[in-house]
Amino acid sequence: MAPWTGAELLALSPLRALWLALAAAFLLALLLQLVPPGLFPGYAFFQDLIRYGKTKLGGVPRPAACRAFDVPKRYFSHFYVIAVLWNGFLLWFLIQSLFLGVPFPNWLHALLRILGAAQFQGGELALSAFLVLLFLWLHSARRLFECLYVSVFSNAVINVAQYCFGLVYYVLVGLTVLSQVPMDGRNGEWSLPYHRPPEGWSSVYVIGKNVLMQARWFHILGMVMFIWSSAHQYKCHVILGNLRRNKAGIVIHCNHRIPFGDWFEYVSSPNYLAELMIYISMAVTFGFYNTTWWLVVTYVFFSQALSAFLSHKFYKSQFVSYPKHRRAFLPFLF
Repeated sequence: MAPWTGAELLALSPLRALWLALAAAFLLALLLQLVPPGLFPGYAFFQDLIRYGKTKLGGVPRPAACRAFDVPKRYFSHFYVIAVLWNGFLLWFLIQSLFLGVPFPNWLHALLRILGAAQFQGGELALSAFLVLLFLWLHSARRLFECLYVSVFSNAVINVAQYCFGLVYYVLVGLTVLSQVPMDGRNGEWSLPYHRPPEGWSSVYVIGKNVLMQARWFHILGMVMFIWSSAHQYKCHVILGNLRRNKAGIVIHCNHRIPFGDWFEYVSSPNYLAELMIYISMAVTFGFYNTTWWLVVTYVFFSQALSAFLSHKFYKSQFVSYPKHRRAFLPFLF
């Protein structure tokens, strides 16, 4: 675990630039919520683009043209189908490289290079990337389960642009994790004795011998944080789902009600807070000093803060008796 250096912070790979741009865009969208509606043109289109689900109901009147690009919010499950398949695919390649010495295929290595992955990255542990990619896959699998069996979706909608972004997001975040794997690109070297690389496979292989010997205290801390955050997010989704079910578990309506219990006692959107904590747990697992992943965390912070802010406004506008002590996203702060 090596500390940040000034040169590393200034090195802006395509991946880092992309996550930085996304973080800045969502920060700007959050700040624009403070601007009066009449101060800039296209305000209604902008609001429709950043809102989804119930927050589209409590915002400014929707332009008719925007309704043509609606897709059901229940399509959220598609994001996690893609995430489970794609990140499981990447996880399989990584397991083969770490434990069997099988190199990445040429197309994958070329893609990682385009995104800015260094061919040799000393100081980073292969075990960290393996655990983070495993966490990401488990997170996606749990969220898919929740979409199918826990959440109760109404007729709420999302914009088709949001839908497309969600499909691309989990592909990109998986590649971001894999790009942090330390690799050795010594020409012509193949890690399995008496074998040559199969045709179409790169001679670049992951430096990961004795992977289990790389275990550090921050791996344990990151794992504990991941389990803790995931458990709270699951509990919050169960609470939300139960608002629309009777005691027998049968869905009886799709109306919005005030949720209570667990982190809902502190913030309006604890599921978004738990999402942030899950990504922070991955940053901890990377050893605290992974610049690229902290940019991912920054993006997650601003995107979840924006969604939480809009949800908080919706609840306050719909329920006169809404608890006044609750914050939108961060307990006691925001």
